[in-house]
Amino acid sequence: MARISLQAAVDEVAARDPVLARLVAAAGPLRHRPREAGGGFGMLVRAIVYQQLAGRAAQAIHGRVLAAVGEPLTPAALASVPDDVLRAAGLSANKLASLRDLSEKVLDGSVDLARFPRLGDDEVVARLVTVRGIGRWTAEMYLMFQLRRLDVWPVDDLGVRQGYGLAWQLDPPPTAKELLPLGDRFRPYRSVVARYCWAAVPLYRRGATEAAQR
Repeated sequence: MARISLQAAVDEVAARDPVLARLVAAAGPLRHRPREAGGGFGMLVRAIVYQQLAGRAAQAIHGRVLAAVGEPLTPAALASVPDDVLRAAGLSANKLASLRDLSEKVLDGSVDLARFPRLGDDEVVARLVTVRGIGRWTAEMYLMFQLRRLDVWPVDDLGVRQGYGLAWQLDPPPTAKELLPLGDRFRPYRSVVARYCWAAVPLYRRGATEAAQR
């Protein structure tokens, strides 16, 4: 299928459903997030560091890890930093083990990030989840924001489920199993719908009229 612009994908899914059309109008246009400076490897490093941490704490630890590794952030550079230096940056033993495993798998080619743009979504997920500390959700975020794939449907994401429930007035919001088929009518642009579901949470909880005026 020919590639289309993000805005064209937004227009297409909005035309399919009046609820989504209203949400798009209230939330405004989508833009691609800037890619991580360290590329796909840098995004995965950030994802591992940020797991189960509040934003500021994670940001501080991530900054110290980057400072310890230096520029550019590469698997070889990270692998060369001693454990005690990375632990002093604030990494837990589990996260350190995850970063070591990620570096090793990228270096030995079992996780070949350079090939990922040519692989299908399921294959990218299958390879990423072989890395310690990387689950399906992290792999899906990699697809959406690093590879900018337009048809990712992260049903395990609580924000997506909550946003869908708010926008389509489903109480309680759908479970992951219930949400899975609800995305079918938006193929092949489910990533767009997922992002608007995230937007729906703060938008509808504080009032759509107020948010739309911002």
